[in-house]
Amino acid sequence: MHSVAPAPVVPRQLPAAPGTFAGRAVELAGLDRALTPATPGTTVLVSAIGGAGGIGKTWLALAWAHRHLDRFPDGQLFVDLHGFSPAQEPMASPVAVRGFLDALGVEPGRIPADLDAQAALFRSLVAGRRMLVVLDNASTADQVVPLLPGSPTCTVLVTSRHRLASLIDRHGARHLPVDVLTGDEAHALLSARLGADRVDAEPGAVAELVALCAGHPLALSITARAAATGSDRPLAEVAAELRELGLEMLDHDTDPAASLPAVLSWSVRLLTDRHRTVFALLGIAPGPDTTPAAVAALCGLTPAETRKALAALEEASLIERRPHGRYAMHDLVRAYATTTARDLPDDVREAALVRVMDFHVHTAHAADRLLNPHRELVRPRLTVNGVGPHPLADAAAAAAWFQAEHATLLATQRAASTLGGHAAVWHLAWALDTYHRRRGHRHDALTTWRLALAASTHLPAPAIRVRTHRNLGHAHALLGRHEEAIENLDRALELAGCHHDRTQQAYTNQALGVAWTAQGDHRRALDHARRALDLYRALGLGVLEADALSQVGWCSARLGDFGQARGHCQAALELFRLHDDPAGEAAVLDSLGLIAHRTGDHRQAVDHYRQALGLFRSLGHTYGIANVLDTVGHPHAALGQLDLARETWRKALELYREQGRDSDAERVRRQLDDLG
Repeated sequence: MHSVAPAPVVPRQLPAAPGTFAGRAVELAGLDRALTPATPGTTVLVSAIGGAGGIGKTWLALAWAHRHLDRFPDGQLFVDLHGFSPAQEPMASPVAVRGFLDALGVEPGRIPADLDAQAALFRSLVAGRRMLVVLDNASTADQVVPLLPGSPTCTVLVTSRHRLASLIDRHGARHLPVDVLTGDEAHALLSARLGADRVDAEPGAVAELVALCAGHPLALSITARAAATGSDRPLAEVAAELRELGLEMLDHDTDPAASLPAVLSWSVRLLTDRHRTVFALLGIAPGPDTTPAAVAALCGLTPAETRKALAALEEASLIERRPHGRYAMHDLVRAYATTTARDLPDDVREAALVRVMDFHVHTAHAADRLLNPHRELVRPRLTVNGVGPHPLADAAAAAAWFQAEHATLLATQRAASTLGGHAAVWHLAWALDTYHRRRGHRHDALTTWRLALAASTHLPAPAIRVRTHRNLGHAHALLGRHEEAIENLDRALELAGCHHDRTQQAYTNQALGVAWTAQGDHRRALDHARRALDLYRALGLGVLEADALSQVGWCSARLGDFGQARGHCQAALELFRLHDDPAGEAAVLDSLGLIAHRTGDHRQAVDHYRQALGLFRSLGHTYGIANVLDTVGHPHAALGQLDLARETWRKALELYREQGRDSDAERVRRQLDDLG
């Protein structure tokens, strides 16, 4: 008689499906596409982006696997490789392979001693079988490779906090990055954990919980647990506790797996000392995101060292690379980085902040010079040798840099104020001023100059105080805060007179002209503009003389003296073109457009306005663009070009709303209503 071969063992090692799984429709669909029955033998690497541990990789893999058990009738193998564990080292490949061989029913005496032979036996046993292999929590590709089946009938899911590049490059694994939950998904997760009725009863508190957790699944789960322990506890109270305690509330003394700080620490402990320091310093760096150049300054590294450090942190899913070469951390990961920075010596943290502040101050100064080369030159001094500005090719690059770095520059100024970096505070306000005026960031301008005023009391140069009060007054004027504007400008004029500084007197008279124009007192504005003009002429400052001529022309036009207005504006236009000042040229063309319209030459007015628009657009001067779109609508309407008037006013209305210019927006809305 012939003996009958025993039936193959069918392992069923998958842990239970997640009980309260919510969302992840996009990721599940991605797994469906990658693991279609038509593409057998596929390996998919599920890794985290922007959230490291607790992002939900294992739950996603298990949820998908349990939904498709029918596709794997020959069994499912699962192993936790402990790539990131507080209690033990990553599982060695021989241990994992031996576990699979045991699960497949191999007698201990038949298992070879050599790892390669064990892996070969594993591949032989699963060949031709429709099986799923889940390799959870892998730390390296070397840990995974011996566990890969060779048969095209098998499917493999690998989860890891790392990208495992060689698994993708050399073994053809498909990569599925897993990010934080969307707002709707986070809401659904809380509903699943706490019950829809309880969640629906406090929509405001739930919205705050979702925002504070920033979509991080583990943070949401811990928060839900805290709320579920007391069913009568208002969710608003839970939100208030999370807002106050932050990471402290997401910690757990006795269960590391239920503690977000502990889970994050498992990723950080695998970094080198240098990369741990970079991670910590990124936690205290000002701004919502950063660039390699800023990180190099922050950490005192070479560009090559910086690239390696950022790559290591990205590989560990502790930072996320975003478009245009920027890097960011999830809010909670950053909060953890900030706590680790406390372990660094005070002088290390302070030196890092001073370096990155120097970098931003000097790059902002260089960018401002490109945007406005005719502006009064106030050069900052380097605090730290070897920290210089980021190179910018031209004015367009400078404007793009300011736009990308705006939030970071504001945060840098606040950090400098806290640190007592008074010169950095002041120079950032100065360097940002042109950009703020052109983009209509009026409230930001006021905030930066208020900080600069406090810093100026610690700076020795008298002209600093004059410039500060002048620019603070101008910021108040643009916001319609007339009393504060005149108070600061009068103070600036007084200080300039005390120090016999005629240049600052000229600048301040010009600023007073702007302030009185904003108040509607064009006669007083004209008086100050004329004083500025006389001073600029006496000082031989040609391009500034053009500014004052333009202002005299504008005020004269508002007072109905169109002959004088046209003469002054034409003289200003010649000087602006001589000195290659497109911003000044655009402003005076705007004035000439007003003069032409008020004197009945509407076609000439439209032509002047179109030229002004072209120049303002080339400068990215959206504040000026909004003004010209507003004014050009009137000659269009006078010419019967109602569609053009309507189109330009709609564009002006949109820009006014974007810039928070509510009274201007309301006026233009009424103009559109009157147009019918």
